[in-house]
Amino acid sequence: MNCKITRNAAKILKAELDKPEHEGKFLRVYITHSHGDHAHYGLGIDDQTEKDELVSTDKEIDVLLEKGIELLDGVKIDYLYSPEEGFTVTNPSKGNHGDH
Repeated sequence: MNCKITRNAAKILKAELDKPEHEGKFLRVYITHSHGDHAHYGLGIDDQTEKDELVSTDKEIDVLLEKGIELLDGVKIDYLYSPEEGFTVTNPSKGNHGDH
């Protein structure tokens, strides 16, 4: 499985993951709901379970993705400042380039 994190997102995520209360935990990407051939995603900080694959990224952040969930493979995490500040999670490899 693959996951891409942009530079903007990595900066914000590292600051959050470095907090003492998150020691030993990982970033999780999960599906909030899916329909048709695409999904909507959420982010959280969580412990690894036996259902998870721990995916390394080029931004030195390991991400938990639930094994066997095809719509999680290839997700991209970005942090945008405009038009609204916040995280966006898409899956360009599955044709999902943003919310509709």
